[in-house]
Amino acid sequence: MSEIQLDLVSDAKLSGMGSTEKVRYIIDEVRKGKILVLEKGLNPLDEAKLIEMTMSEIHDDFYGLEIESYPRDESGTTFLGKLLKKDTGRQKLTVIGPANQLKTLRKDNSLISTLVSTK
Repeated sequence: MSEIQLDLVSDAKLSGMGSTEKVRYIIDEVRKGKILVLEKGLNPLDEAKLIEMTMSEIHDDFYGLEIESYPRDESGTTFLGKLLKKDTGRQKLTVIGPANQLKTLRKDNSLISTLVSTK
């Protein structure tokens, strides 16, 4: 039986990093075969940067990553923010892992169900 490492990453760890440093950390850990569970997720700009950098690094030894998050928490968005389409909500939880090992089975407002396969 192969082992899978699951890292639960606190918001405090990621909030102390700049955007590029945060994205680099995630990609490097996933390349090692780890599955990351981010306590508070990523903001939309960081998530876009993560996808962009991942796409540029896909090769025979790296298949990319799978990312799933709970829907955004809109309770922190003010009425004015909604009118101006200002997104202040944060994702509640994000699961990120190697695309060849992590498969999302089901996702809703309160559950992310994934299947993890060993190499």
